[in-house]
Amino acid sequence: MTSPSPAPRRTQADRRARSRAALLEATARGISRVGYGHLVLGEVAAEAGYTRGALYHQFRDKDELVLATLEWVRETWFAEVGTVFDEDLSPVAAVAELARRHALFCRRDIAGVMTAIRVEFGARDHPIRDALRAQEHELVSRVRALIVAGRRDGTIPPGPPATALAAATLAAIEAAVIALAGRTEVDVDIAQRIALGLVTAPR
Repeated sequence: MTSPSPAPRRTQADRRARSRAALLEATARGISRVGYGHLVLGEVAAEAGYTRGALYHQFRDKDELVLATLEWVRETWFAEVGTVFDEDLSPVAAVAELARRHALFCRRDIAGVMTAIRVEFGARDHPIRDALRAQEHELVSRVRALIVAGRRDGTIPPGPPATALAAATLAAIEAAVIALAGRTEVDVDIAQRIALGLVTAPR
């Protein structure tokens, strides 16, 4: 009987990617809990299982870390929620499914990043706020495309401008799941009711 081959050793690039992912997730949890202003990098590193020096080896400063975290959250959201935009669903079904998946996503301890950044940075001229605005614009554009398609096929009635309706729908879903935090028996149902009510309400 031959002994099993030893597991391949992780390369430096593998170790770096693993530590980076752990630091970004820990940062997302930290921002969701305490916001940007109270985020302590030493605590982030410790929660991720690394030293403060290891954090600074990958990120120049707090802003660079937070910008990378925003992108990580975006990628995570699109992997878990945003795939709905590319699935073969009717526009109305896609809006309902978007609301459902977003409500489930918001049960995670990383889901408060965008809200915290939006509150703290407001209208400030800052790269972090610019990154958030770009993400918000992308989401509104995606939902707007669903509304336009639904109006074209007759499943979504005429009404407010599609961009305004898309922004309002996303904001309403977000507000609902924040208000219903911990109410897992109703958060999905209410998020879907709100989203569908907005996009399918008769003029």
